[in-house]
Amino acid sequence: MTIGEVAALLGVEAHVLRHWEDVGALIVARDSHGYRRYDAAAVEQARTVLKLRAVGLSLPEVIAAMAPTKAAAQPVVVAKIEALEAEVRARRAAITYLQHTVDCRHRYLDDCPECATFVRAP
Repeated sequence: MTIGEVAALLGVEAHVLRHWEDVGALIVARDSHGYRRYDAAAVEQARTVLKLRAVGLSLPEVIAAMAPTKAAAQPVVVAKIEALEAEVRARRAAITYLQHTVDCRHRYLDDCPECATFVRAP
């Protein structure tokens, strides 16, 4: 497949695929004229990069997560899981606080001891 075909298939711009190749996240063969030719393996690799980016990995993290050995890849994936779990905890705390402000019987949030507790929490 050509770069344009793969870009259309994945819903990304061709320059994104070129960038992934430039930084080492994607390996694409070239034909005798120097044009990129995406075989099935390269398309799957591009899909993997796209999915890893969609779940929040940076390109350096993507490259590390796609390391040839599981032992090399796992630390970055474990670190991302921990970061996402911390983000989920922070979002849940935010929802709890906001839900309290909706349900709070006090006219002004400054008058509510529970709101003050939320505000002072890290």
